[in-house]
Amino acid sequence: MSNIVAIVGRPNVGKSTLYNRLTETRKAIVDDMSGVTRDRHYGVAEWIGRNFTVIDTGGYVHGSDDVFESAIREQVIIAIEEATALLFVVDVTTGITDLDDDIAQMLRRSKKPVFVVVNKVDNTSLNADASIFYSLGLGEIYNISSMTGSGTGELLDDVVKTFDEDVVEENTLPKYAIVGRPNVGKSSIINAFIGEQRNIVTPIAGTTRDSIHIHYNRYGHEFMLVDTAGLRKKTKVKENIEFYSVMRTIKALEEADVVILMIDAVEGIESQDINIFHLAEKNKKGIVIVVNKWDLIEKNTKTVKVFEEQIREKIAPFTDVPIIFTSVVEKQRILKVIETAEQVYNNRAKKIPTSKLNDVLLPVIEAMPPPSTKGKYVKIKYITQIKGVAPMFAFFCNLPQYIKEPYMRFLENKLRENFDFEGVPIQLFFRQK
Repeated sequence: MSNIVAIVGRPNVGKSTLYNRLTETRKAIVDDMSGVTRDRHYGVAEWIGRNFTVIDTGGYVHGSDDVFESAIREQVIIAIEEATALLFVVDVTTGITDLDDDIAQMLRRSKKPVFVVVNKVDNTSLNADASIFYSLGLGEIYNISSMTGSGTGELLDDVVKTFDEDVVEENTLPKYAIVGRPNVGKSSIINAFIGEQRNIVTPIAGTTRDSIHIHYNRYGHEFMLVDTAGLRKKTKVKENIEFYSVMRTIKALEEADVVILMIDAVEGIESQDINIFHLAEKNKKGIVIVVNKWDLIEKNTKTVKVFEEQIREKIAPFTDVPIIFTSVVEKQRILKVIETAEQVYNNRAKKIPTSKLNDVLLPVIEAMPPPSTKGKYVKIKYITQIKGVAPMFAFFCNLPQYIKEPYMRFLENKLRENFDFEGVPIQLFFRQK
């Protein structure tokens, strides 16, 4: 079960600063999304061994300068429905505003855990001013400074207590999640897979209401398909469609073994696609990229290659990912998507015998050893695969602290060249021997 912590509140109370604090502090280990800062609204964090996704709702208000109060309220409604816990950020320097009162009223009616986070308490003299926020009627308040990080540890200690326990599901079938921005053809491809109109398909973005699990058993393939949702009718499609779909996507993504990321061939790969890709990568999921609506593109002999290169450039450095060009409408290469997802699933579960690892990689390392640092030479003596849900390898050497990022990339590429981990993030660890 995925745990989502949503940061809600009116503009300019410090939601984004708190988001950055929670996803970048050394105590809460962050896996940051790559891409332009202004497009980055969600990230993976860890606190005392519990992983969770942090969402900054403020980033989803339509229009950067013209902030609509109705859009903020809608986002709070969505966050209440979808998040595990809610951080309601208020500003000690301004006190309680009418919009704070409105948000508090919605939160009081919810059954979700709500944490009132009084921000900008940058010195002890402001602690007394913070006590006014008890009048919101939401229980305990947490005085923090998201700039310095003070108070965030106590806040996170209590937040993680509200998380769902990690439950191991009995269903052992592979799970493939179909994810992507609204209206790229997620429901249509599932209808093409199963040969019936199981999902309502309309040209309006956001018609899928919930994550749908579908048992697929055809042509020698058996797995569970997870179709991620768009937007419920009661919220404005124009304002909050992407915010809602991201919330649902994160939940489906964490359930899945393989993420099938659908991209619109006409629009190309966009920042939200890249964010979803990196979220899947950081969660160690298998990944297949499907470029849909390929029938709408004018093509020549180089079109596919150019399009592929553009995608790989944007998803770097993890580029060893299968890319399939489809047209769901014309049912082109639909079965190839299933076959590729199955291959990626098998790659993710692959176990390489220790003897084979050492026979293949030690000669490569001997021919191209790590560069010396401060006159000291690193000697890698032994390699083994560590048990885990995704491929992890331990390299035992005399000076692990001197292995730098470029050499790690070199070793990862050699692993991929020799053992085929296409579509699967792999981790390397260097330990003292």
